[in-house]
Amino acid sequence: MYVDACARIFSRNTLKWSDDAQFWTYFMTVGNLKRSGMKNFRNIQVDEANLLSWQGLIVPDNPPYDKGAFRIGIHFLAEYPFKPLKITFKTKIYHPTIDEKGQVCLPVISAENCKPATKTDQVIQSLIALVNDTQPEYPLRADLNAEEFTKKYGEKRPMDYIISV
Repeated sequence: MYVDACARIFSRNTLKWSDDAQFWTYFMTVGNLKRSGMKNFRNIQVDEANLLSWQGLIVPDNPPYDKGAFRIGIHFLAEYPFKPLKITFKTKIYHPTIDEKGQVCLPVISAENCKPATKTDQVIQSLIALVNDTQPEYPLRADLNAEEFTKKYGEKRPMDYIISV
């Protein structure tokens, strides 16, 4: 998908500066994500009409979230990396730092803490750590059980393929 999208963009002879900036954001970010080798972030999908709009699947390791997978939306602003990217959970998740609309409270992408040197893979790793290392003893909504919520609303976890020789 990555190579195909790059080829389509280069085949257009009508690139505007904004398209070119979107392409380089896409190119550099996907490259960093591929090099990082994260096993907890999979199925990256990029909207070919808008290279600044992505989706991916967070696959947590720790209970209660290890019972499902969670689709997230990543939106890069045109001013990225000088303005923070936006992350929202598309899959419902019961988590103390994620509201009912899927908006996440992640310090690394707050306006106060955003730094141009912060790479997307670092943001995703921070998000995965936040989900994996939650403090369930301090829930925002005590009426829900996070494991039951995950089983009900979480997406099916992708299979790990083990290749034996």
